[in-house]
Amino acid sequence: MAEQSSSGRGFERHAFTVTLITIVSRFGGLIREASFSRFIGVSESASALAFAMLVPNLFRRLFGEGALSAAIVPELASLEDEDPAAGRRLATLALTRVSILLVGIVLLGELVLALLPREAGELHLGLRTLMITLPYMPLVCVAALAGAVLQVRGRFGPAASMPIVFNVCLVVGVGIAYLLAGGQIGPDRINIVAFSLLAAGVAQAAWTVLMVRRSQPDLPQAGHDRDRANHKAARAFRRVIGQSLPMILGLGVLQLNTFLDGLIAGWPAVTGMDTIFGHPYPLDADSLATLTYAQRLYEFPLGVFGIAVATAIFPQLSREVGKPDRFRATLRKGLRLAFFIGVPASVGIALLREPIVAVVYQGLAFDVADVARVSPVLLAYSVAIWSYSLNQVFTRAFYARREAMIAVWIAIGVVVLNLALNILLVFGTSLGVAGLAWSTAICAIVQSLALLFGLRLRLGGLFSIEVRRSVLRTLVVAIAMGVVVSLGFAAMPAATSWAGRLLQLLVMVPVGAVSCIGLAALLGMPEVRWAIGRSTTPATPEDADPMDRPPGNT
Repeated sequence: MAEQSSSGRGFERHAFTVTLITIVSRFGGLIREASFSRFIGVSESASALAFAMLVPNLFRRLFGEGALSAAIVPELASLEDEDPAAGRRLATLALTRVSILLVGIVLLGELVLALLPREAGELHLGLRTLMITLPYMPLVCVAALAGAVLQVRGRFGPAASMPIVFNVCLVVGVGIAYLLAGGQIGPDRINIVAFSLLAAGVAQAAWTVLMVRRSQPDLPQAGHDRDRANHKAARAFRRVIGQSLPMILGLGVLQLNTFLDGLIAGWPAVTGMDTIFGHPYPLDADSLATLTYAQRLYEFPLGVFGIAVATAIFPQLSREVGKPDRFRATLRKGLRLAFFIGVPASVGIALLREPIVAVVYQGLAFDVADVARVSPVLLAYSVAIWSYSLNQVFTRAFYARREAMIAVWIAIGVVVLNLALNILLVFGTSLGVAGLAWSTAICAIVQSLALLFGLRLRLGGLFSIEVRRSVLRTLVVAIAMGVVVSLGFAAMPAATSWAGRLLQLLVMVPVGAVSCIGLAALLGMPEVRWAIGRSTTPATPEDADPMDRPPGNT
């Protein structure tokens, strides 16, 4: 059938809206990271701050953007179509009760940190900074959950603009800390940056909750109608909790793995120890900062395009879950669009990694040696950008079908593989901190294949002729772009200065973009139109492969 979903406005238009706002926020993120690199550098203070931000972000992914969002979006979408007043009550219940739970977790965490043994009367830098940033956790989780509610109501702008608020607060905090320090920000001033994180959390939570209140439908005034809405919302909330609890347990394992990745990289910065079990530790106190700087760069295209597609497609999939043909058509389009954007992004960032790192980070406390240190880590991450994007789409397809635990169990299997690869590549090779990035990339690709196989078993019809053609054409476009960029880059003069690296990017990025988009347009790929928010409807139905038909009723 045609890859066009009904439900009004197509998800690709919402994806384009999210993309535009996210581009602004991601460029703000680059400015934030550029200020971090120049004023904090690749240092123990940067690693301590990265660790202190890691813990709240883990809970954000678990509660705000993970299990609860996955459970509440399908439930809320269904309830608001049926009874808007009950939907309003469900949103209020979720935000209130999650806030209470997370505040309790923060108080417990602060108590544990306060009781930890101290060296020379105080905790090590990473743990001291964590005590300041931990209250950010409930704030960002509430903001993320409120953003999910707004997305169900077709309002993607407020949630997508939250990072802009975050970036402004942190850039201001870094600037103040740099002025007070009189130079590179050290351990004595990093707390100012940590407090600016709290300010960002307050602003994000206040903004999104206010937007939720403004988007709420009116509650019925009659007592009977109000009681009915409350009763339906309470039952829906119990279903949300019932669906999310197993996911929280499963995703908790996944987030623990992410935390262990950070702890492996940040062990010297968090504990102040350069040995483990009596043996020299293979990474130094700057490793977590190195890893974090590389992560921010590969997350740029992922956040701008991959997550934008997944965010926009989720509510539409949730509404189409009872219409298998439309669900498959929407998922095919999401697969094609994420792959079309992700593969060229992987190729381009891998080839231009050094000038990218230099232009964003180089200056003041971040020198040429630091560029050489971060670039191999970015190379490792970049090879799987397409896979990270597909995982976002595939996971939300399972969430929409209320089969989230399938995606969670796949993730848990990947966790085991990731931990084994971390130990092997970090402790058994000379890759150093890049070993953590290679492990992440390998596991992301394995996860994509497993999720795709699971969806194919349940849905069938995903590998239609048009999907296969799209994948093949995307690979051709990416290879051709890679050849053009490689030849052009080799022809340019070698450079190590910031200005020279900037010139390389100013020339090669347009060359790569024009060659990619131009060839895709010549091949007649509709993904070019989808990427700018324009929906297209094929004139003839897709000729699905008989082997790809559903294995029964869906």
